[in-house]
Amino acid sequence: MFWPTKKDLKTAMEVFALFQWALSAFLIVITVILVNLYLVVFTSYWSVTVLMLIWLVFDWKTPERGGRRFACVRRWCLWKHYSNYFPLKIVKTKDISPKQNYILVCHPHGIMSHSYFGHFATDRTDFSKTFPGITPYMLTLGAFFWMPFLRDYIMSTGSCSVSQSSMDFLLTQKGTGNMLVVVVGGLAESKYSTPGSSTLFLKKRQGFVRTALRHGVSLIPAYAFGETDLYKQHIFAPGGFANRFQKWFQKMVHVYPCAFYGRGFTKNSRGLLPYSRPVTTVVGEPLPLPKIENPSQETVAKYHTLYIDALRKLFDQHKTKFGISETQELVIL
Repeated sequence: MFWPTKKDLKTAMEVFALFQWALSAFLIVITVILVNLYLVVFTSYWSVTVLMLIWLVFDWKTPERGGRRFACVRRWCLWKHYSNYFPLKIVKTKDISPKQNYILVCHPHGIMSHSYFGHFATDRTDFSKTFPGITPYMLTLGAFFWMPFLRDYIMSTGSCSVSQSSMDFLLTQKGTGNMLVVVVGGLAESKYSTPGSSTLFLKKRQGFVRTALRHGVSLIPAYAFGETDLYKQHIFAPGGFANRFQKWFQKMVHVYPCAFYGRGFTKNSRGLLPYSRPVTTVVGEPLPLPKIENPSQETVAKYHTLYIDALRKLFDQHKTKFGISETQELVIL
């Protein structure tokens, strides 16, 4: 009879932790839709659906008003298995005062931004010990908060909407010691998320600089070395149907539909699991910005350039520690 070893159980828990988070959005959405259709069409309990919709309307602004985090969820043992799968590590280069607020700008986006979720939406990689007195708010697309139960699950991790009103609220109504975490490359940057890549979609992303200037908060660059090594992409032949569809889709919705894959459950097989490779997120030194309520485009461009210079410096100082060639440069598109 086969008895699983401790290593087998550890691996199983790590895989479960990854899949339950990655598939939670799909499973919750499908379940909520099917259950409510059943209630409305086949039973007399349609009032449950009505009450759910009333609560959704009543609670609609919560993701833009600081969310609804639960420390117990952020401390789940499951997240420890999630982080150990890669493993994930965070490195601090400068102490951060809890008497101020910050916008932490993360690069690169990668395919699913595993490292940023592990560090800032959970408290299982020692963020609270590394940055005492700092409260992180992982900001993500507002669409994730449209579905009942899914929105509550995401908010329980301390995540909020990345909308302008959400950022303004967090920087003015929640006191000090807040760190807004944004991955500015977004889904458009996924196109460049291939192993060994150091290409960022950043030249046209200046909104975070304008927000920082309006509130007079510091920008902090962060680079996750290894994030782009977690998946590979299938490159379609130029001119083929799939390649043309990618270009059309990207032009229409500004999102690149990459065909990515990772490892499977058996050796040398392909699947949806990310490759088990270490990812280290290096958090740089804060870049102080003056408070300018209505900054001009020239002022925004000036500080955007200063931010890129600080990011390049961070990348160049640490790249050789994580297997990147001394001659490889950070490409900004």
